[in-house]
Amino acid sequence: MSRKSKATSKRLHLTRHAQAEHNVASDYTIADAPLTSLGQKQSRELNELTKDTFQKTAELLVSSPLRRPMETMLIGYPSLKERLDKEGKPVILLDTLQEVGPYACDTPTYPISKLKSSNNGIFSDLDFSTLSEDYASKQGIYAPENGSERAKKVRHWLRDREESEIVVVAHGDILRYLVDNQQSSRPWDNAEVKVFTFVSEDDENASLVEVDTHAEPRDATDEPTSREMRN
Repeated sequence: MSRKSKATSKRLHLTRHAQAEHNVASDYTIADAPLTSLGQKQSRELNELTKDTFQKTAELLVSSPLRRPMETMLIGYPSLKERLDKEGKPVILLDTLQEVGPYACDTPTYPISKLKSSNNGIFSDLDFSTLSEDYASKQGIYAPENGSERAKKVRHWLRDREESEIVVVAHGDILRYLVDNQQSSRPWDNAEVKVFTFVSEDDENASLVEVDTHAEPRDATDEPTSREMRN
């Protein structure tokens, strides 16, 4: 059995999804918005930036179950996914990583059968068994007002994992909750990766601190989240 790594030596490669249709249209009513053509290009650039670095060393790949982060993950981290699949460590779809807002663009496709077959079936080999029955409800822990609590649960989950290097693909607002313990205005471009670790082994908040360098595709864009569209 692998020995659990020290939290303060972990490396979390936190990735915001590439440009999606709701970003461009500033339309938060687009249901579970997919990537644009530019977003797919950004994801390919992300792969070029990372295929010879942390894609070779990361031990776990985690994604929000919305279509835009899953597609970013499939295009942006293909060699990492392939390697981990062969090692018996498939992508973990973490429903608590879904975006914070209550809008259609921030709500995962439901039911799972529809989500699995969307985007011409590109998600069909992913494991959706990790999703709770109410993953698309936007109620309880998934309610917008519980963004801070949900982010804290994710931090604890990541800290408790045995892996020392983890790649996460999610959304602008939940990532800000994750790293700043609140809704912040921290800049985070589409397809940009920021690297964090934990402040301590056992603080109750499981706080994070930014470390090292980050990766950002040449054609990355600073598109608004649904919260920023509304403000």
